[in-house]
Amino acid sequence: MKTTDPSKLDRILAEARSAAKKRDLDYREQALKIYPWICGRCAREFTHANLRELTVHHRDHNHDNNPQDGSNWELLCVYCHDNEHQRQLEAGSGGSSTTGGHSIATHSPFANLKALLDGKKTP
Repeated sequence: MKTTDPSKLDRILAEARSAAKKRDLDYREQALKIYPWICGRCAREFTHANLRELTVHHRDHNHDNNPQDGSNWELLCVYCHDNEHQRQLEAGSGGSSTTGGHSIATHSPFANLKALLDGKKTP
């Protein structure tokens, strides 16, 4: 059995992380120059003070597809970006009624709220 050198693995991992971070900064900086600092979903506007909350979303979900014209990017706030990826995950699961092995809640705790507030009893 061949033993691996842990320092070599650490070096390779560090280089891969560094390359990914550099790639991310490159396309993020390009996208911030091309597009207005507005979320493409909720239209929230950003300034230098909160720009860290504006992310670059890859429309085709391929982080290596970074054309110079920005045609695969859109700026989304962190909330809309998370929502977009969650929708993609749900679509990939075939729209089933379970997520991660857990059932989706179907009970509506406020269904009879109006009747309760009006002082009426529900059947």
